[in-house]
Amino acid sequence: MIGKFISFEGTEGSGKTSVIKEVKQYLEDKGYVVMITREPGGIRISEKIRQIILDVDHTEMDARTEALLFAASRRQHLIEKVRPALEEGKIILCDRFVDSSLVYQGIARDLGFDEVYQINKFAIEDTLPDLTLFVDVRPEVGLKRVFETPNREINRLDLEKINFHKKIYEGYLFLLDRFPKRIKRINGEAQIEEVAREAISAIEQIL
Repeated sequence: MIGKFISFEGTEGSGKTSVIKEVKQYLEDKGYVVMITREPGGIRISEKIRQIILDVDHTEMDARTEALLFAASRRQHLIEKVRPALEEGKIILCDRFVDSSLVYQGIARDLGFDEVYQINKFAIEDTLPDLTLFVDVRPEVGLKRVFETPNREINRLDLEKINFHKKIYEGYLFLLDRFPKRIKRINGEAQIEEVAREAISAIEQIL
């Protein structure tokens, strides 16, 4: 039995983590076996790479280095955690996957969509989510949440200038047009209960 792979994408402060928790509870109540994971991270090696990427002291990091580190983290996470869980028939709820690299490094860092896609095709081979939910929150709203949420980790990407975050948002809109069958938009600025309902409705269409 093959499970389902669902990724959640969005700008900083879009509320993906909260939505994922709501979705997990709903699916488990329905009897599904659900696993939450995240990128970069999810396993020991990838979490160590995450620390390097997001460290606020690493401001000198080159954009290509950043892209390669994300891809390396993604590869290890995929083969060690995601694929085995799929083979066990689990539903995987992943906080970010390959689309983050296409947007953050390919578009916002100006490395090129196709160039970053090729790096990541080497990393993921043919594995893509069955469904990707873009939690649509305007960057100004998301950043306000980031800096007003108590005890939230502030990372190197959070500290980028607003134009960088606007390019990320525009990048996600581009992906919505590029992959309309896989990527679905949900309104992340609504109340959490409504955001979760939208996410669940989209997920139920592939179960």
